[in-house]
Amino acid sequence: MRVVNVAAAQMGPIQKADSRQAVVKRMIELMDEAKARGADLIVYPELALTTFFPRWYMEDQAEVDAWFEREMPNAATKPLFERAARHQMAMNFGYAELTPEGHHFNTCILTDKIGKIVGKYRKVHLPGHSEFDTKRAFQHLEKRYFEPGDFGFNVWRALGGIFGMAICNDRRWPETYRVMGLQGVEMVLIGYNTPSVNAEKSEEGPEKRLFHNRLSVQAGAYQNSTWVVCVAKAGVEDGHPLIGGSLIVNPDGEIVAEAKTEEDELLVHPCDLDVTVFGKQTIFNFAQHRRIEHYRLISSRTGAVPPPET
Repeated sequence: MRVVNVAAAQMGPIQKADSRQAVVKRMIELMDEAKARGADLIVYPELALTTFFPRWYMEDQAEVDAWFEREMPNAATKPLFERAARHQMAMNFGYAELTPEGHHFNTCILTDKIGKIVGKYRKVHLPGHSEFDTKRAFQHLEKRYFEPGDFGFNVWRALGGIFGMAICNDRRWPETYRVMGLQGVEMVLIGYNTPSVNAEKSEEGPEKRLFHNRLSVQAGAYQNSTWVVCVAKAGVEDGHPLIGGSLIVNPDGEIVAEAKTEEDELLVHPCDLDVTVFGKQTIFNFAQHRRIEHYRLISSRTGAVPPPET
């Protein structure tokens, strides 16, 4: 058995006025609870240090950049790294990254048990739009504030296993999991901030959104025989509600833990990485069963093109 005791650290709402220091204090409190429950790894949400700022339309680049981190760790997050090292706990969390070259990414990192960053991922599938949209109930401006990730879907050896990362909308795309699956991934870590209502389809409320969350994660886990740990930032941020529903899914696609609230909440589950082996050697034995000669369209075509009418 290769058991990793995983803590999925759902976070309740972060208001626009909340400081990084106040948020990090909450993250440390969750980490302390995770330590008391024997966790080896703690997983936090997408944009864990701030409110979900892409809901706000901003034209002043200095105002935009104030939501981004120029280095990691930095003064605000150093206490989090120090506590993780003291607890000998690996961690994963998301934040807005501003590179020295001036590029803006929606990013997450994975550390080892001494607080050293061993992996970085930048969100590939950016949802939303880039200009103010009067037809939307609220704005979702990720395409305005972020560039698509430039690292692809890598995996890293950590904690005795093979780990991958993704962010929010990435979880809805089967290619996300399959690219990591083709590298033998055994656990995928995902943070998300998902509005409780579809901005362009108001009848799609939280129940449907939670259904799609579970559906995407369970399918990705099963079809690649991997654990998936999917962690929300939830609750009402300055009047804008986000779904919770953080969950841990096993390689059979079964939910083994799921959040019950929209507040700070910790799910802890022992995840045996060896249980990924059966699926990888049988129904999802890629080397034996995949037929790549028939998959050309997946990497050669972006949009759907129907056949010609007869």
